[in-house]
Amino acid sequence: MAASRNASSTDRRARIEQMRRAEQARERRNRILTLSISAVVVAGLVGFGVVVLNKESDKKEQKENAAAAPVKDEKSWDAKKLGRNHVTKTVSYPMKPPVGGDHNQVWMNCDGVVYKKAVPDMNAVHSLEHGAVWVTYNDKAPQADVAKLGEKVAKTPYSLMSPVKDQAGAIMLSAWGKQVTVDGADDPRVDQFFTKYVKGPQTPEPGAACTGGLGEQ
Repeated sequence: MAASRNASSTDRRARIEQMRRAEQARERRNRILTLSISAVVVAGLVGFGVVVLNKESDKKEQKENAAAAPVKDEKSWDAKKLGRNHVTKTVSYPMKPPVGGDHNQVWMNCDGVVYKKAVPDMNAVHSLEHGAVWVTYNDKAPQADVAKLGEKVAKTPYSLMSPVKDQAGAIMLSAWGKQVTVDGADDPRVDQFFTKYVKGPQTPEPGAACTGGLGEQ
């Protein structure tokens, strides 16, 4: 009888030891699985981060290249010779639209504003002084191009758009001391001009406001 009890006790200990070993093995497998999954996740995140950084680096390089390259057929005026006085009397500008000169003390709001009517030159020039790009068009501009350019301006701070009936080109882009006539909304010079001159190095008053000025009349 004692031998039977001893054998039963030995069997229980053996089963307990077997279960303990199985549990330890299961825990080891779980740890290995957890570490493997963590390694895969970390590797994925690192890889994703590298891709994002590379894309950001490429975008930065493209922007720098666009900013450095000259805009084809762009006209330039000596910024130092363009007046910057605040005046109340009407200014007769030598170019249409104007790209600089004495101007009204109040700027046109230019935080991505699309004006349906012509705006006062003297107020728009003040916006250019603050670093805005001014998109203008006349009656010859295709409506599809006007609409597409309007969408671009609407999502670009420090830009404004308005009709200028008597300008020479159908679609023109102006910044302080800079101007170009483009062939349409898809002309690559549009993006180039925006990249180069929206709050660009030509800006006489970097950081000046584009809101709180004159709006649609």
